Amino acid sequence: MMDTQQTNNYFSFPGVTPGELYLLQQATADLDDNQVRAFNELYIIKRKNPKDILLLTILGFLGIAGIHRIVLGETVMGVLYFFTYGFFGVMTVMDTINNKTLTTDYNQKMMTEAYRIVKMGR
Repeated sequence: MMDTQQTNNYFSFPGVTPGELYLLQQATADLDDNQVRAFNELYIIKRKNPKDILLLTILGFLGIAGIHRIVLGETVMGVLYFFTYGFFGVMTVMDTINNKTLTTDYNQKMMTEAYRIVKMGR
C-alpha cells in the first residue's frame, strides 16, 4: 500500500502533472513497498520530462527535426521528420503544440511497462 511519503516522492519527478500523479497512484495502489520502490526505479529511468521533449521539438525549427520522436521511441518517424525537415515544418509545429500529449502518452506506456515488469517479479 502506498503511503504519503511515496506520494510526495512523485512530486519530485520533473514536470509531473496532476494527471500523471493520479495514474501513478492508481498504478502502485496494489503494490507492496518493495514493488513500489522497484516500480519507481524503473519508471524514473524510462520517464520523459515534457519540458525536455518541448526543447527537442523546438530543435526542429533549427533544422534538426525529429529528435524528440526518436527520444520517445518513434525512430522511424524521427528519421522521416529529419529527412523532410519535420514534414516541411508543419508536423514540427503540430508536435510543438501537442508536446505534452506526446510525452504523456509515452510516459503512460512506460508506466504500464514498469508495472508489468514489477508484477512479474523483475
